[in-house]
Amino acid sequence: MTCANSASLAHRNGDRRQIGRALTALAALAVLAGCEDKNAYVAPPPPKVDVATPVQRPVTRYVEATGNTAPIKSVDLVARVQGFLQSQDYQDGTFVKQGTQLFTIEPETYKLKLEQAQAAEAGAQASLKQAEADFRRQTDLVQRQAVSQATLDTSTSARDNAQANLLQAQANTRLAEVNYGYTKVSAPFDGIVSAHLVSIGELVGVSSPTQLATIVAMDPIYVNFTVNEQDVLRIRAEASRRGLTTADLKQLPVQVGLQTETGYPHDGRLDYVSPTINQSTGTLAVRGLVPNDKRVLLPGYFVRVRVPFTQEKDALLVPDTALGSDQGGRYLLVVNGDNVVEQRKVQIGPADNGLRVIETGLKPDDRVVIAGLLRVIPGQKIDPQATKIDQAQASSK
Repeated sequence: MTCANSASLAHRNGDRRQIGRALTALAALAVLAGCEDKNAYVAPPPPKVDVATPVQRPVTRYVEATGNTAPIKSVDLVARVQGFLQSQDYQDGTFVKQGTQLFTIEPETYKLKLEQAQAAEAGAQASLKQAEADFRRQTDLVQRQAVSQATLDTSTSARDNAQANLLQAQANTRLAEVNYGYTKVSAPFDGIVSAHLVSIGELVGVSSPTQLATIVAMDPIYVNFTVNEQDVLRIRAEASRRGLTTADLKQLPVQVGLQTETGYPHDGRLDYVSPTINQSTGTLAVRGLVPNDKRVLLPGYFVRVRVPFTQEKDALLVPDTALGSDQGGRYLLVVNGDNVVEQRKVQIGPADNGLRVIETGLKPDDRVVIAGLLRVIPGQKIDPQATKIDQAQASSK
């Protein structure tokens, strides 16, 4: 009796344990089901992206190039007469005014030759004076039939020879004056004279002119550069539209800057335009004339050059940081009316005060992504944050 009760009790306990395990499993399933409801996927909100409409303002169009400076005048000073170099009358590398004496070649010999020529000229003048007096006397005698016509002819010939001798003597005097003047080498214009190439006491001008030094004019100065064929076509089209002539184009301003300078601080004007395109390079040779009174520009410098040729009243500009590029070219990310990002192909123009001109592909009311381009992709919906483009923002990015 006792054994039977014990077996029945054990059976009931086993049933209870099975029921407990089932209830535990059901509770676990309920807990898991509750967890699954709480971990359901929720889409993130659209990213916040700065957008702005393009800046619209007048922009001056420039032709930009790289050129080099060159002197408007550079002359080799040479000895044009033979002799020993007697003196050097300047300091190497100094600025001199036109007419300043720079070198002296022994003048004594040429001074004596000048005096000799002047004496011969005086003798020729005396001979002519006597021949003319004899001619007048013989003419009077022929009229009174005191001498023959042959005597008058002889007197006439003597007078003519005397006149020719005087002309020859005068020419010799002028030639001697020129040679005597060549003994003093002077500056032909204002400029800087290079270091001397011949020492004092050296014989110069023996078989050919001997170079003594070089003088270079510094103010104003030329700026030579080239313009490619496409820019030439644009300028000619704009000139035709505005009714400008070739003479008008030569009055266009030229702005020049050194490699170490900011901007273009040196102003000049267009001086020369080649009449033909160089077929081997496809460029047009152009030259500007720039004042250089402080001699900041030295001949031979490489410089940056730009020439303004037109002004656009309502150009569209964006920061360079808003531009992307791929194999198809440059593009902007534009937000449409549904706040979805679109990729827009554009043609870019020159930079202007920290912003980039957009030639085609953009409208004034387009909202352009100006920051965070790497966080958005075309076709994505965003939360646009309207902002404005200004110069400070453009230069800081």
